[in-house]
Amino acid sequence: MSHVDENARTRKIWARDAPKYDDWMRHYDRHMVRDGRQWLCSQARGHVLEVAVGTGPNLSNYPPGTDLTAVDLSLDMLDRARRRAESLSIKVTFNEASATELPFTDDHFDTVVSALALCCIPDDRAAVAEMYRVLKPGGVLLLLDHVISHRFAVRMAQRALDPLLVKQFNDHQLRRPLHLAREAGFTIRRRERYCLGMIERFAADKPAA
Repeated sequence: MSHVDENARTRKIWARDAPKYDDWMRHYDRHMVRDGRQWLCSQARGHVLEVAVGTGPNLSNYPPGTDLTAVDLSLDMLDRARRRAESLSIKVTFNEASATELPFTDDHFDTVVSALALCCIPDDRAAVAEMYRVLKPGGVLLLLDHVISHRFAVRMAQRALDPLLVKQFNDHQLRRPLHLAREAGFTIRRRERYCLGMIERFAADKPAA
């Protein structure tokens, strides 16, 4: 499937699911993500890019005055994120863009944030490579996602569910963004796994020039 077809499919999925997304996330965050969003956003510094901002569930967790740019492929999700930013009186520069083709120059941002995004991006390797490209040397990637568990029983359940969830929601259960970050050239500074090994978060540095 071409990038054009993949993007069209992704937009269609989120146009369908955007009205329900925040209700889903309230439950998911409570039981799975826990303090993950605060953990990510509290570390963001300088000129920050959030990739696949969705409806903006991270926005309230950034330090006051954060210089924030956010992208998402779905206009339906971006509309909700804009309304959330307005309700919070937060200034955000929003852009409609694919995570695999970020519309920014090389070495542009000090921090890139990604939360529960790579699981739903068809070409997750290309997305991580783009995050690396737009970060300045010495910049930081802060990433949280659900991943394949290291626990056998949980991993088997994830393998069984993966085809259905990919077909219905484009939501991959078996990925490990950590490996892609290392492959792209990042140095992992801190990482944690929790919730039966299904949630992973890490801070990774782009080497200084």
